[in-house]
Amino acid sequence: MNPTEKHRKLIAEVMREGAILRETIAGVLSTEIMAAADAIADSFKAGGKLFLFGNGGSAADAQHLAAEFINGYDMIRPPLPAIALTTDTSIITSIANDSFFNGIFTKQLRALGRVGDVALGITTSGCSENVLEGLRIANGIGMTTIALTAERGKAAGLATIALRIPSDSTPRIQEAHIAVGHLLCELVDLILFKEIKS
Repeated sequence: MNPTEKHRKLIAEVMREGAILRETIAGVLSTEIMAAADAIADSFKAGGKLFLFGNGGSAADAQHLAAEFINGYDMIRPPLPAIALTTDTSIITSIANDSFFNGIFTKQLRALGRVGDVALGITTSGCSENVLEGLRIANGIGMTTIALTAERGKAAGLATIALRIPSDSTPRIQEAHIAVGHLLCELVDLILFKEIKS
């Protein structure tokens, strides 16, 4: 099926919205993005780990970014210790079944997290209760917490560093989340391994 003029206009509009949002993020979140990259790099340098978590598409983003840190992003370098708390179905379903769904990340963080680690919670709405609980527990453990979230919601207020995407559109926020996540990978690589060439 060839695109009609209506389709072409929609495609152009959606792509333009995404581009404008990324430009806005570059203008208003550069300090926070750099702070998040520094915190992750500092944790890795000290022998710490990065834990990532979220629901639905945000769960997929957590897994995607953990893979980038472990396997490599855009240069040849050693693997970095990143763990997505969204991948072990036996752990997740046992916690959800035996206690409550809001604890699927908190129990994992309590078992695996240590002072000096970083917890990165991803929530498009800023209101996902299990992500909020994860950030609270991580704070209590003494981890640096990062919220990759929306302008609204409680997640930003619970995080050491808040990456609040300035948009009300769920699809555009989700697109921006993975773009910011990729940028964190690139910045951490440059901080830790800038002398290594791909």
